[in-house]
Amino acid sequence: FIRMLRSAKKRDVLQLLRRASAETRPFLVEAAVATQSVASLAALSDFLDFSKEPKSLLEKFLYTAAFSPRPSGELLQLVLDKLDGKQLAPEIWETGIVAVGSLVGKLCQQKLCGLQVVERGVETLLRGLRGAEEEPEVVIYLLALGNAMLPETIPTLLEHAEGGPTAVTTAATSALQRFPAPHISSKVKQAMRRIFHQKRKSYDKTCRLAAAEILLDNHPLPMDVINILLATSEMETEMATFLQLKVQDSL
Repeated sequence: FIRMLRSAKKRDVLQLLRRASAETRPFLVEAAVATQSVASLAALSDFLDFSKEPKSLLEKFLYTAAFSPRPSGELLQLVLDKLDGKQLAPEIWETGIVAVGSLVGKLCQQKLCGLQVVERGVETLLRGLRGAEEEPEVVIYLLALGNAMLPETIPTLLEHAEGGPTAVTTAATSALQRFPAPHISSKVKQAMRRIFHQKRKSYDKTCRLAAAEILLDNHPLPMDVINILLATSEMETEMATFLQLKVQDSL
Protein backbone atom coordinates (compact mmCIF):
# COMPACT_ATOMS: atom_id res chain seq x y z
CA PHE A 1 0.00 0.00 0.00
CA ILE A 2 2.87 2.36 0.80
CA ARG A 3 4.51 1.55 -2.55
CA MET A 4 1.22 2.38 -4.25
CA LEU A 5 0.95 5.70 -2.39
CA ARG A 6 4.48 6.69 -3.43
CA SER A 7 3.33 6.90 -7.03
CA ALA A 8 -0.02 8.56 -6.27
CA LYS A 9 -0.79 12.20 -6.94
CA LYS A 10 -1.83 14.62 -4.21
CA ARG A 11 -5.47 14.77 -5.33
CA ASP A 12 -5.71 10.96 -5.29
CA VAL A 13 -4.29 10.68 -1.75
CA LEU A 14 -6.54 13.50 -0.57
CA GLN A 15 -9.60 11.88 -2.14
CA LEU A 16 -8.67 8.58 -0.49
CA LEU A 17 -8.44 10.26 2.94
CA ARG A 18 -11.70 12.17 2.54
CA ARG A 19 -13.73 9.20 1.34
CA ALA A 20 -12.40 6.73 3.91
CA SER A 21 -14.52 5.63 6.85
CA ALA A 22 -13.65 6.76 10.35
CA GLU A 23 -12.29 3.27 11.11
CA THR A 24 -9.83 3.20 8.19
CA ARG A 25 -8.63 6.82 8.33
CA PRO A 26 -5.98 6.20 11.03
CA PHE A 27 -4.46 3.47 8.85
CA LEU A 28 -4.43 5.77 5.82
CA VAL A 29 -2.86 8.62 7.79
CA GLU A 30 -0.16 6.29 9.09
CA ALA A 31 0.54 4.99 5.57
CA ALA A 32 0.70 8.52 4.13
CA VAL A 33 3.23 9.57 6.79
CA ALA A 34 5.29 6.43 6.14
CA THR A 35 5.28 7.19 2.42
CA GLN A 36 6.74 10.68 2.97
CA SER A 37 6.30 11.59 -0.68
CA VAL A 38 5.72 15.24 -1.54
CA ALA A 39 2.20 14.37 -2.73
CA SER A 40 1.19 12.41 0.39
CA LEU A 41 2.52 15.07 2.78
CA ALA A 42 0.77 17.81 0.80
CA ALA A 43 -2.46 15.81 0.96
CA LEU A 44 -2.07 15.35 4.72
CA SER A 45 -1.48 19.09 5.09
CA ASP A 46 -4.77 19.84 3.35
CA PHE A 47 -6.68 17.05 5.06
CA LEU A 48 -5.65 17.43 8.72
CA ASP A 49 -7.44 20.30 10.40
CA PHE A 50 -6.04 20.54 13.93
CA SER A 51 -9.03 22.60 15.05
CA LYS A 52 -11.65 20.08 13.90
CA GLU A 53 -10.30 16.55 13.44
CA PRO A 54 -10.85 13.96 16.21
CA LYS A 55 -8.02 13.95 18.75
CA SER A 56 -7.35 10.27 18.11
CA LEU A 57 -6.62 10.90 14.43
CA LEU A 58 -4.32 13.85 15.17
CA GLU A 59 -2.47 11.82 17.79
CA LYS A 60 -2.09 8.97 15.29
CA PHE A 61 -0.50 11.41 12.84
CA LEU A 62 1.87 12.90 15.45
CA TYR A 63 2.90 9.54 16.93
CA THR A 64 3.57 8.11 13.47
CA ALA A 65 5.69 11.16 12.62
CA ALA A 66 7.62 10.92 15.90
CA PHE A 67 8.40 7.22 15.41
CA SER A 68 9.33 7.53 11.74
CA PRO A 69 12.78 5.88 11.45
CA ARG A 70 14.16 8.21 8.75
CA PRO A 71 11.99 11.32 8.63
CA SER A 72 12.31 14.01 6.00
CA GLY A 73 12.61 17.75 6.48
CA GLU A 74 9.21 18.07 4.81
CA LEU A 75 7.62 15.92 7.53
CA LEU A 76 9.06 18.15 10.24
CA GLN A 77 7.84 21.18 8.29
CA LEU A 78 4.33 19.73 8.21
CA VAL A 79 4.28 19.10 11.97
CA LEU A 80 5.62 22.58 12.76
CA ASP A 81 3.09 24.23 10.46
CA LYS A 82 0.22 22.35 12.09
CA LEU A 83 1.35 23.38 15.60
CA ASP A 84 2.21 26.99 14.81
CA GLY A 85 -0.03 29.67 16.28
CA LYS A 86 -3.05 27.46 16.89
CA GLN A 87 -5.20 26.86 19.95
CA LEU A 88 -4.76 23.12 20.47
CA ALA A 89 -6.05 20.59 22.96
CA PRO A 90 -3.37 20.12 25.67
CA GLU A 91 -2.69 16.47 24.79
CA ILE A 92 -2.30 17.30 21.09
CA TRP A 93 0.09 20.14 21.88
CA GLU A 94 2.16 17.92 24.21
CA THR A 95 2.39 15.10 21.67
CA GLY A 96 3.27 17.60 18.94
CA ILE A 97 6.12 19.22 20.88
CA VAL A 98 7.61 15.85 21.82
CA ALA A 99 7.29 14.79 18.16
CA VAL A 100 9.20 17.90 17.05
CA GLY A 101 12.07 16.92 19.37
CA SER A 102 12.10 13.38 18.00
CA LEU A 103 12.10 14.57 14.37
CA VAL A 104 14.87 17.11 15.02
CA GLY A 105 17.01 14.43 16.68
CA LYS A 106 16.56 11.92 13.85
CA LEU A 107 17.24 14.49 11.15
CA CYS A 108 20.45 15.51 12.92
CA GLN A 109 21.46 11.84 13.09
CA GLN A 110 21.10 11.85 9.30
CA LYS A 111 23.56 14.80 9.18
CA LEU A 112 20.72 17.18 8.27
CA CYS A 113 21.08 19.54 11.24
CA GLY A 114 21.85 22.40 8.85
CA LEU A 115 18.40 22.35 7.24
CA GLN A 116 16.45 25.56 7.80
CA VAL A 117 13.44 23.59 9.02
CA VAL A 118 15.58 21.82 11.64
CA GLU A 119 16.85 25.17 12.89
CA ARG A 120 13.22 26.32 13.05
CA GLY A 121 12.36 23.22 15.08
CA VAL A 122 15.20 23.83 17.54
CA GLU A 123 14.23 27.49 17.92
CA THR A 124 10.59 26.46 18.49
CA LEU A 125 11.66 24.24 21.39
CA LEU A 126 14.11 26.69 22.97
CA ARG A 127 11.81 29.69 22.58
CA GLY A 128 8.94 27.68 24.04
CA LEU A 129 11.04 26.58 27.00
CA ARG A 130 12.13 30.16 27.72
CA GLY A 131 8.53 31.34 27.65
CA ALA A 132 7.03 28.42 29.60
CA GLU A 133 5.53 29.48 32.93
CA GLU A 134 3.73 26.35 34.11
CA GLU A 135 5.77 23.40 35.40
CA PRO A 136 4.04 20.76 33.17
CA GLU A 137 4.78 22.92 30.12
CA VAL A 138 8.48 23.14 31.06
CA VAL A 139 8.61 19.35 31.48
CA ILE A 140 7.20 18.76 27.98
CA TYR A 141 9.84 21.01 26.40
CA LEU A 142 12.59 19.23 28.37
CA LEU A 143 11.30 15.85 27.16
CA ALA A 144 11.39 17.18 23.60
CA LEU A 145 14.99 18.38 24.05
CA GLY A 146 15.88 14.94 25.39
CA ASN A 147 14.48 13.46 22.16
CA ALA A 148 16.47 15.95 20.08
CA MET A 149 19.79 15.22 21.86
CA LEU A 150 21.47 18.40 20.65
CA PRO A 151 24.83 19.10 22.35
CA GLU A 152 24.18 22.86 22.34
CA THR A 153 21.17 22.35 24.62
CA ILE A 154 23.19 20.66 27.39
CA PRO A 155 23.81 23.93 29.34
CA THR A 156 20.06 24.59 29.33
CA LEU A 157 19.34 21.06 30.55
CA LEU A 158 21.95 21.39 33.31
CA GLU A 159 20.40 24.64 34.49
CA HIS A 160 16.99 23.00 34.84
CA ALA A 161 18.45 19.81 36.32
CA GLU A 162 20.04 21.66 39.23
CA GLY A 163 17.65 24.52 39.80
CA GLY A 164 14.13 23.41 38.96
CA PRO A 165 11.31 21.89 41.00
CA THR A 166 11.10 18.10 41.30
CA ALA A 167 9.33 17.27 38.03
CA VAL A 168 11.61 19.64 36.11
CA THR A 169 14.87 18.31 37.61
CA THR A 170 13.76 14.74 36.90
CA ALA A 171 12.88 15.52 33.27
CA ALA A 172 16.16 17.39 32.71
CA THR A 173 18.39 14.66 34.20
CA SER A 174 16.46 12.03 32.22
CA ALA A 175 17.12 14.06 29.06
CA LEU A 176 20.85 14.23 29.88
CA GLN A 177 20.94 10.44 30.31
CA ARG A 178 20.18 10.05 26.60
CA PHE A 179 23.36 11.76 25.42
CA PRO A 180 26.29 9.57 24.31
CA ALA A 181 29.50 9.53 26.34
CA PRO A 182 31.44 12.09 24.21
CA HIS A 183 28.95 14.79 25.31
CA ILE A 184 29.10 13.98 29.04
CA SER A 185 31.82 16.51 29.86
CA SER A 186 33.52 17.22 33.18
CA LYS A 187 31.05 20.09 33.67
CA VAL A 188 28.11 17.70 33.28
CA LYS A 189 29.71 15.27 35.73
CA GLN A 190 30.32 18.00 38.29
CA ALA A 191 26.65 18.94 38.14
CA MET A 192 25.63 15.27 38.50
CA ARG A 193 27.86 14.94 41.58
CA ARG A 194 26.19 17.97 43.16
CA ILE A 195 22.76 16.49 42.45
CA PHE A 196 23.56 12.99 43.67
CA HIS A 197 25.30 14.14 46.85
CA GLN A 198 22.73 16.95 47.32
CA LYS A 199 25.36 19.65 47.73
CA ARG A 200 23.02 22.57 47.09
CA LYS A 201 19.54 21.24 47.91
CA SER A 202 17.55 18.04 48.33
CA TYR A 203 16.63 16.14 45.19
CA ASP A 204 14.04 13.51 44.39
CA LYS A 205 15.16 9.85 44.43
CA THR A 206 14.56 9.46 40.68
CA CYS A 207 16.70 12.50 39.93
CA ARG A 208 19.55 11.29 42.16
CA LEU A 209 19.47 7.85 40.56
CA ALA A 210 19.64 9.38 37.08
CA ALA A 211 22.62 11.52 38.16
CA ALA A 212 24.40 8.45 39.58
CA GLU A 213 23.74 6.48 36.38
CA ILE A 214 25.22 9.28 34.26
CA LEU A 215 28.36 9.17 36.41
CA LEU A 216 28.61 5.37 36.29
CA ASP A 217 27.79 4.93 32.60
CA ASN A 218 30.30 7.44 31.20
CA HIS A 219 33.88 6.48 32.03
CA PRO A 220 33.47 6.80 35.82
CA LEU A 221 36.33 7.99 37.98
CA PRO A 222 37.31 5.59 40.81
CA MET A 223 36.43 8.28 43.36
CA ASP A 224 32.92 8.61 41.91
CA VAL A 225 32.38 4.87 42.29
CA ILE A 226 33.67 4.94 45.88
CA ASN A 227 31.56 7.95 46.85
CA ILE A 228 28.40 6.46 45.33
CA LEU A 229 28.98 3.20 47.21
CA LEU A 230 29.60 5.07 50.47
CA ALA A 231 26.41 7.06 49.97
CA THR A 232 24.34 3.85 49.65
CA SER A 233 24.78 3.20 53.38
CA GLU A 234 22.42 6.12 54.06
CA MET A 235 19.80 5.21 51.45
CA GLU A 236 16.67 3.12 51.56
CA THR A 237 17.27 -0.53 50.67
CA GLU A 238 15.75 -0.51 47.19
CA MET A 239 17.78 2.48 45.96
CA ALA A 240 20.99 1.23 47.59
CA THR A 241 20.61 -2.24 46.07
CA PHE A 242 20.00 -0.78 42.61
CA LEU A 243 23.19 1.31 42.74
CA GLN A 244 25.27 -1.55 44.17
CA LEU A 245 24.15 -3.81 41.33
CA LYS A 246 24.88 -1.01 38.85
CA VAL A 247 28.45 -0.73 40.16
CA GLN A 248 28.82 -4.53 40.11
CA ASP A 249 27.72 -4.60 36.45
CA SER A 250 30.25 -1.89 35.63
CA LEU A 251 33.06 -3.84 37.25
